[in-house]
Amino acid sequence: MAINYRSEEEIEKIRKANAIVVAAHKRLEEILKPGISTKQLDREAETVILDLGGRPSFKGYRGFPNTLCVALNNQVVHGIPDKTVLKSGDIIGLDLGAEREGYYGDAAQTLPVGEINEEALKLIEVTKEALMKGIEKMKPKAHLSDISHAIQQFAEENGYQVVRAFVGHGIGSKPHEDPQVPNFGPPGRGPVLREGMVLAIEPMVNIGGSDVEVLDDQWTVRTADGTLSAHFEHSVAVVEDGFSILSEF
Repeated sequence: MAINYRSEEEIEKIRKANAIVVAAHKRLEEILKPGISTKQLDREAETVILDLGGRPSFKGYRGFPNTLCVALNNQVVHGIPDKTVLKSGDIIGLDLGAEREGYYGDAAQTLPVGEINEEALKLIEVTKEALMKGIEKMKPKAHLSDISHAIQQFAEENGYQVVRAFVGHGIGSKPHEDPQVPNFGPPGRGPVLREGMVLAIEPMVNIGGSDVEVLDDQWTVRTADGTLSAHFEHSVAVVEDGFSILSEF
């Protein structure tokens, strides 16, 4: 495992890439409403990234055809934008990456479309809070699995299951770097966190079981039991006194 430890200058470059990602997310929040298609969201995200001097880092990555990854209702991650029109009551995961001057940003959020029910709202809130519980464990001399355990513990305390088939990752001069960051496991395991590590922490939380399946398009992942799923992600640096969220909204 080759973990990169980034200088303050490099971390600022990763932060600038994430600023482009955040700007695109904010634009998607503005236009998200019943009646819009996932393809329209994708085009808008790409426009924002290009206008701000970035490059969509998902487009073409391992053959992925679009700028934006979408995940509608029981989809978990990596859905391909298309003509699907959103309706009130849906929830949609939006995952975006951008490259600027050789460094990468990556962030995701799950949003309500119109009015959603209490069950869906709670899932979104718990997943978002699970991400923060994990991030709060990031500090020098902690262990990587302290993050994983905090996420799993909070999700399961609320009656949910974390997805195990997909994990977070390092990020920097590549969109995916070592180490992998699972959203489950006992604390006190894995690499010791050090100043300069930059991690993309991304819990995927299901109302039902943790099992998932990949659809025929070889990209879209959905829950095996058809229950709702939510996804949040931040790019976060380990700094001297703890952590710094580089994709702060």
